[in-house]
Amino acid sequence: MSSPLTFSTDDEARALRSRWTLDPGVLFLNHGSFGACPREVLDEQSALRARLERQPLQFFRDLERLLDESRRSLAALLGADADDLGFVPNASTGVSCVVRSLTASGALGPGDELLTTDHAYNSCRNSLLLATAQGARVVVARVPFPLESSAQVTEAILAAATPRTKLALIDHVTSATGLVFPLGEIVQALQARGVDVLVDGAHAPGMLPLALDALGAAYYTGNCHKWLCTPKGSAFLHVRRDKQRAAAASAGLRDLAGSELPAILPWAMGHGLNSPRTDRSRFRLLWDQAGTMDPTPWLCIPRAIEVLGALFPGGLAELQQRNRALALEGQRLLCESLGVARPAPAEMIGALASVPLPDRPAHEQPHPGGALWDPLSARLLERHRIEVPVFGWPSPKQRLVRIAAQAYVARAEFESLAAALGAELRAEPASAAHRPRR
Repeated sequence: MSSPLTFSTDDEARALRSRWTLDPGVLFLNHGSFGACPREVLDEQSALRARLERQPLQFFRDLERLLDESRRSLAALLGADADDLGFVPNASTGVSCVVRSLTASGALGPGDELLTTDHAYNSCRNSLLLATAQGARVVVARVPFPLESSAQVTEAILAAATPRTKLALIDHVTSATGLVFPLGEIVQALQARGVDVLVDGAHAPGMLPLALDALGAAYYTGNCHKWLCTPKGSAFLHVRRDKQRAAAASAGLRDLAGSELPAILPWAMGHGLNSPRTDRSRFRLLWDQAGTMDPTPWLCIPRAIEVLGALFPGGLAELQQRNRALALEGQRLLCESLGVARPAPAEMIGALASVPLPDRPAHEQPHPGGALWDPLSARLLERHRIEVPVFGWPSPKQRLVRIAAQAYVARAEFESLAAALGAELRAEPASAAHRPRR
């Protein structure tokens, strides 16, 4: 993953910020948590919502066509067939749909193992517990951080796989540590052992170039409301074609007419369960007719791709390269300020980057709300007007700060963060020892 380390000047970034509605009084360095929507995309959503409320029945008559158009646009970006995509509100839902479906069909049961890593997103890892009610077991591979090479990731995952491993939940881009895992190597190695891979790609769409058909993972779920900057509640689940057709007869899962259901089912059955239509696959009918909801976040995907692609002459590819270069520069500034070595190779960085901090002071308890409410993160916002997450990882005592680079972020904002972090850490009790430099 190489690209020239060029990014927008501070003036260019400030000018681009006007394309977003972000609070001008806050340095927003946490695009990774929930994304941020450009004005033009918000305008598109407002127009769609107005159209929906003006003539609701006609809107829903048109919805199938509108979803098809949006899915085609997204599929072109993902390197996938549009008919293999189902829309979900977030990647956590995508993971849950796969695990629930496999458990209900009997594909996961007593003695089976589900493999993941200690870098996995908590919400998605919790979904694996659904299979434990049927006697399956969750195995967690310990991936080091800091680390020297991406090979350590693959080695740790393969070392934890056994002949009983049926499904592996693997992050494409990790949440707290902000690492781009060597996904192609991992998928190929695991699936060669007969292990299906469910990829949590929450951060990948818009951050990284994707080619899902070439990747060949059994399942891949990702958010569009993060790095594609669509409205909140916009995500997808990609199910490899053979996994759509896999029979669920072992658990007697059939529709009311006695036909076998697809192996991977949506979060709600909806009208597609017993639809008499033959012009669309059962997978397509189930996933597109899961009940009444606001579909406008999904329908904004084509506009979001268009807006982001027009920010720079080189399109979305140039935006991705610039964001990566800025994330690397921001990480470098923080590491120099804190006196620590870069915690991971540059090729494992996308638009997120984390840096280890001194351990939490003995008297301070992490907030039960997690990174969004961390005491150090709260002080940075209240005293310095900087929005950036601090994670208690891998234990509540240890801490990481994670930065996010997006077109509207200026290099000077990372300098401000480095200064603010230094001030806050110096004010903490001396008992908060820093982890040693590698």
